[in-house]
Amino acid sequence: MPERTLHVNGVDLAAQTFGDPAAPAVLLISGAEATMDWWDEEFVARLANGGRYAVRYDTRDTGRSTTWPVGAPGYTQADLVADALGVMDALRIRAAHIVGVSMGGGIAQRLGVEHPDRVATLTLIATSPDGPGSPGHPDLPPMSGELAEMFDAPGEGPDWTDREAVVDHFVTAEHAFAGAIPVDEESLRRTAGRAFDRSPVPAAAGNHWLIEGGTPVRDRLGTIGAPTLVLHGTEDPLFPYAHGEALAREIPGARLVPLTGMGHQMPPRELWDTVVTEILAHTGVPVRGAS
Repeated sequence: MPERTLHVNGVDLAAQTFGDPAAPAVLLISGAEATMDWWDEEFVARLANGGRYAVRYDTRDTGRSTTWPVGAPGYTQADLVADALGVMDALRIRAAHIVGVSMGGGIAQRLGVEHPDRVATLTLIATSPDGPGSPGHPDLPPMSGELAEMFDAPGEGPDWTDREAVVDHFVTAEHAFAGAIPVDEESLRRTAGRAFDRSPVPAAAGNHWLIEGGTPVRDRLGTIGAPTLVLHGTEDPLFPYAHGEALAREIPGARLVPLTGMGHQMPPRELWDTVVTEILAHTGVPVRGAS
């Protein structure tokens, strides 16, 4: 689908839409450092073919959206929340079914707490109460020891001007975050390469790890009234499965669906049938062709 530039909150955000604008809208919010390319086009098309107006977009500092100097983001998570609303406003969407993964799941939680009138439903994938960047949850299990060691010794990172080095960097990271389902390196390299090609300053995406998260909302999750679906990998090394259980327990009426073998990642292709079916069912549209 053609890419468009939306002028939102004083910045430019690149976006793509799939499906009939008159259909119920699904807004897809990416995780930290991720361009909209990580919502695979075929996956998004399946949502559209199921009767949805699906929207994906580059958050600030990713893809063709506005970037800041590396290491100096001039915005906070509150701005990313406002950007999600701005995308909806620019596309004349009054309320959307919000689907957020990892950091995007944290943004989705804030939308549910702070802007309930704009949220038809919530789908939270691979995230935790408050999402990444929260002050921490001593009542929930920490990341795996292997992942903690990787964060403690991050090294210098790739040469962000070298396409192949950056692609290799993402492949290595995917292996570290993945669960038992084998990593599809060929598909991953295509996605990472496409994200690199669309990003004038690929290193700027790392600014997401530096932004201010704002006041935690975990103690307000009980105020969320939107129907909520929690999809969580059973082998998530960053947010072990108990984080998904906590979300489902603390958001009234939320339903938890385990994604067997998935780690902390975008749902692998092997799980698309489950994930697409669950999202379409949750958002009230019968799955075409289903018995």
